[in-house]
Amino acid sequence: MTAGPSRAAPGGKPSGGRSPRRRAREFALQGLYQWQLSGNDEAAIEAHLSDAEAFDKADREFFGKLLRGVLAQRTTLQEQLQAYLDRPFRELSPIEACVLLAGAFELNNYPQTPYRVIINESIELAKGFGGTDGHKYVNGVLDKLAASLRPAEVEAKRAAHSRSR
Repeated sequence: MTAGPSRAAPGGKPSGGRSPRRRAREFALQGLYQWQLSGNDEAAIEAHLSDAEAFDKADREFFGKLLRGVLAQRTTLQEQLQAYLDRPFRELSPIEACVLLAGAFELNNYPQTPYRVIINESIELAKGFGGTDGHKYVNGVLDKLAASLRPAEVEAKRAAHSRSR
């Protein structure tokens, strides 16, 4: 069973120790979840979330780019992800779908962020807000997507890992 974002930080109280970027990702996930379930537009979502407790500790610029970017590119992102899914995108749980969209957006649009950081952040979001094993699914899908979008980076990381064994 998948729980909504109200179960953890984005709904109100992100706990201490989270970076402004992590908080931005959590709030963006909540916004994407709201959009998916209610169809609210980004302005309404941003206005609602900007009043949430601890939103002032989030990287607001990154939050806005992530939320608006995913919504603007959602069709392309879904098409990219579909190649690595075992079912139609529309059959994913709402949380997994939103986490995958955000992760795919970052992989496509933030080449300065290492792909492993994006995947690990996505896994943490899925663990915190999704179903029991949703993080494993997110990991597998984004790992395959990263290999297709960033082949040189992925291969370099694998080669370095092989040498360190």
